[in-house]
Amino acid sequence: MAELSQKMKELVQPYLASIEPYDPNFTPTSINLSANENTYPVPEGVREAVDAALAATPLNRYPDPMSNDLRDELAAWHGVPREMVCVGNGGDELLYNFLLAFGGRGRTLLNCPPCFSEYAFFASLVETGVRDVWRDPKTFELDCAAVLEAAPSCDLAIVTSPNNPTGDVAPLDFVGKLCEACPGMVMVDEAYIEFADASFGADATAQGLIEKHSNLVILHTLSKAFGAAGARCGYVIAAPEVIDVFAAIRQIYSVNVLTQAAALAAVRSRDAYAPVVAQVAAERERVKAALEALAANGLPIEVWPSFGNFLLVRMAHATRVRERLRDEYSILVRDFSYAPGLADCLRITVGTPEENDAVLSALAVLVKEEM
Repeated sequence: MAELSQKMKELVQPYLASIEPYDPNFTPTSINLSANENTYPVPEGVREAVDAALAATPLNRYPDPMSNDLRDELAAWHGVPREMVCVGNGGDELLYNFLLAFGGRGRTLLNCPPCFSEYAFFASLVETGVRDVWRDPKTFELDCAAVLEAAPSCDLAIVTSPNNPTGDVAPLDFVGKLCEACPGMVMVDEAYIEFADASFGADATAQGLIEKHSNLVILHTLSKAFGAAGARCGYVIAAPEVIDVFAAIRQIYSVNVLTQAAALAAVRSRDAYAPVVAQVAAERERVKAALEALAANGLPIEVWPSFGNFLLVRMAHATRVRERLRDEYSILVRDFSYAPGLADCLRITVGTPEENDAVLSALAVLVKEEM
């Protein structure tokens, strides 16, 4: 991403002059396994329902500011009243609004890297300090004791479950203790929770803790399990008084009529996505086993357990491997080698069986050649 010109550095607010925007490092390829998107086709019948909803949606009127029809469907799905749901333009808008509302100058966010870089980036946009409590450098699991020790001196906290890019799930008893220890708001980002549910065979969400901990916010998105990343629709579940804050500070009409219509049709058809989510989880375990088999045969590969739709993989010369995957095989994966604590790590989205086989075949060649 281009650096700001000198003129712009002089005109923007001083604290923004050296800002480094989020860069997905995208390159067009035949197989894109870099962004944790759901690469499977929309389930049978769902696309028709979405298309019908879009065709019936007038474009000459402003959207419902609070997406109330969608809120009602989401509330019914999650077993909460409408007053506990707020819809946003993707999870990113809601993340930003969380930090805008509860962070700010003189306040500190508790962050647990390696994790989604947007947490620290959005914090910088609203002049919120960041206190990092690093995960275990070998397992990438949360250092729960250190997090709880730091929490009383922070004003808000974000924990991801499953965590991107490491794939681990935050223990529910830890989340409850974090809510008790942190004097401000706690967000659990559950963008990938459906894949964890499929893995555990049970409900992995921290939503049940809201009744006891009114400072807890659960973030969801339709970008992953629902394969609707392009529609940009996310939502939070929290106590009604917290939702009132999100409603008060949100940009008006941020969720357009087409997104509301498509999202409502998709959520109403949510049961149709269960087989897709289950297949992604099964493919994730198959790919992990195949990578472990390559390691057992002498290739320098390490892969971590994951409950998301991706795997974190360490290998020799990862940046070079990623470049050759792109240039020689037209396969795009995400290089995390630049990130602290993630040296020589790639994050590989779990795709269709054909896509997964292609990346496995390519890695078997490239990792050996780059040893």
